[in-house]
Amino acid sequence: MASSKNTEDSAKTPKLTAGEKAKVGWYVARMCKRGIAGESVYQGDLEAKVDRVIDRARERAEKNAKRK
Repeated sequence: MASSKNTEDSAKTPKLTAGEKAKVGWYVARMCKRGIAGESVYQGDLEAKVDRVIDRARERAEKNAKRK
């Protein structure tokens, strides 16, 4: 099976710094742990945290693009 990148999502997602990648990785690991606990476990709080990290990265990328 050939793997292809999701171009729709990657076009909207800015490059993340090392710290942002670590935060997202930590939140995803916690989501996985909660997923093991059961399907009915609430994960919305962690999803919101990941969204906030990506939003901040997007704002930073736009700010840097305006400087150039």
